[in-house]
Amino acid sequence: MDSEHPEDILGLIAPDFRFSIVFGTGGAEARDFNGGRDAMEGYLAQREKGVLTHHVLSGSVVGTDELVLGQARRAGEFESTFVACARLDEAGKVATLMIGRSPELDVEAR
Repeated sequence: MDSEHPEDILGLIAPDFRFSIVFGTGGAEARDFNGGRDAMEGYLAQREKGVLTHHVLSGSVVGTDELVLGQARRAGEFESTFVACARLDEAGKVATLMIGRSPELDVEAR
């Protein structure tokens, strides 16, 4: 997703893929991007390309569920904390994806 071609991830999703990305922008404002493959293509098309880097701070796998906690950074500086969970299908493709993001909490700050 951090490359100039984030659409490359489309090869990793299942035919019946569903997702929700709750994208907090601060000040109690958020947008929920959701749907299937077409909606993900729309989400990817509107994203800034090559600007943010995503850093996984921790992750785990439980059966077919993958969970991560991370940060998005702009020019190396904190922009937001994110959590993501994906459930894989029997072919190892992402069947469902849920991501939450907020600039209001820096989990690395002390």
